[in-house]
Amino acid sequence: MNALSRISPMEREYERSRQNFDDILGYLDGNEAFTMSHSELERELEKKGRELMRVLLQEHLDKRSPGQCEHPVKDVDGVERKLTPVQQRKIETVFGTVTLERAGYGLEGAESLHPLDAELNLPDERYSLELRRRIAIEAAKSSFNETMDSIGRTTGGRVPKRQIEELVKRAAQDFDAFYEIRHHTADTNADTGSVLVVSVDGKGVTMLKRDLRQQTRKAAEERAHKMGTRLSKGEKKNAKRMACVATVYTIKPFVRTPEEVTDQAGCTLAKRPRAGPEQKRVWASLEKEPEQVIAEALAEARHRDPTGEKIWVALVDGNKPQIRHLRRIAQENEIDLTIVVDIIHVIEYLWSAGRAFHPESGPELQSWVQHRLLEVLRGKASLMAGGMRRSATLRGLSANDRKPVDICANYLLTYAPYLRYDRYLEQGLPIASGVIEGACRHLVKDRMDVTGARWSLSGAEAVLRLRALHSSHDFDEYWLFHETHEYERTHQARYAGGVVPPTMASRPNRKRVHLKVIK
Repeated sequence: MNALSRISPMEREYERSRQNFDDILGYLDGNEAFTMSHSELERELEKKGRELMRVLLQEHLDKRSPGQCEHPVKDVDGVERKLTPVQQRKIETVFGTVTLERAGYGLEGAESLHPLDAELNLPDERYSLELRRRIAIEAAKSSFNETMDSIGRTTGGRVPKRQIEELVKRAAQDFDAFYEIRHHTADTNADTGSVLVVSVDGKGVTMLKRDLRQQTRKAAEERAHKMGTRLSKGEKKNAKRMACVATVYTIKPFVRTPEEVTDQAGCTLAKRPRAGPEQKRVWASLEKEPEQVIAEALAEARHRDPTGEKIWVALVDGNKPQIRHLRRIAQENEIDLTIVVDIIHVIEYLWSAGRAFHPESGPELQSWVQHRLLEVLRGKASLMAGGMRRSATLRGLSANDRKPVDICANYLLTYAPYLRYDRYLEQGLPIASGVIEGACRHLVKDRMDVTGARWSLSGAEAVLRLRALHSSHDFDEYWLFHETHEYERTHQARYAGGVVPPTMASRPNRKRVHLKVIK
């Protein structure tokens, strides 16, 4: 028995990859490899290994080709399709470009069906879903140019920048459906903290003029700069669209006294160990109106606490429309919602007012702010507002000098119903919006605020969705959901009854089938 007769059919089918592997072994055992540094060997092996993977994938696809069906192939209208000549397509993968030859089933005036494409869950475009996943991960972290460079360095795929932008949009298209389905299917976790927090805020993103909201776009079109190359004092670019940022999480109660909250040295919030947020989800939207994002946040909270057993808290920065939306939606859905205005904003107003009485930084200014902060935390915001106004009058401060005092007093009086910190602290509720502030910075600013960048609405929304999935630790679960929906859209929806007929290529140990084209 000669050597060739001892080679199994599988070995013959993967002959190219076996030869490729032998070539790598020969290279490693050759003189050139023995002159290389470790880094040089790593780089060369990575390149050769990627080519080996590409050849393996190609030979596997060849083995599954042409993907003819034993049973009739009917389209979504129930019309039986006829077998057409084998058609070829290129697929850009993480290993490089491969070619697939597959049977088509056609009808005059209609696009052919390719059951093997469905079996492999190939997208309509050239780029594989795995390559799209890598692009989605990279584009969520860095610019499209950097994503293009990274994909070129770390995979065998080659994707131009314009295609990357389009693939990112497609990668994010199932975001809303994913969370909607999860609300109806996932189990709620009753073992989390008893405080359920909803928080919303806004962050501007520089947009292309066509994608600004109507009022902002109109202002941008009407503005006339005093100088041609830069803005003068008081002028605004009117180039940003506000993204509404939301977060929902649970947390264990943290009971404190007002004295514990104030820091005796610096009038800032004292740091004491406490439990962190649990199951935090963050997201942002430029497309949706703030009212819609707030409604989604409360729906997310309802999913986590369907029976209303937890204490619901909404942390805000004093934005009046946000508060109106929260109050209305909570009332409509019979939600017992405690709205808390962030204490950090109150502190900033107090410092500004204090400088009207003590312009120079020092112990007197610090003592003035510390006293009033402590009283606000004791639930006496309105009393402090009246007191600082009287002090300004008694000192004879001019209208301009006392302006920060009046602003602070108005703020305390306007938001007094949401400044009942004594009650909040007794219940162990959070009073600072650090989580949403961090979300605005990480989710929006760190990626979207690129010098010179002007975002399209669809591109910015897609990137924000992908960043939100990563920040909420949902990306892997989402991607499985996305691939399933890609199969339904791209393949299942084109066949009768939503059933793709199996190909003979899908059977193990099958015999080779030679296609007979029906004319």
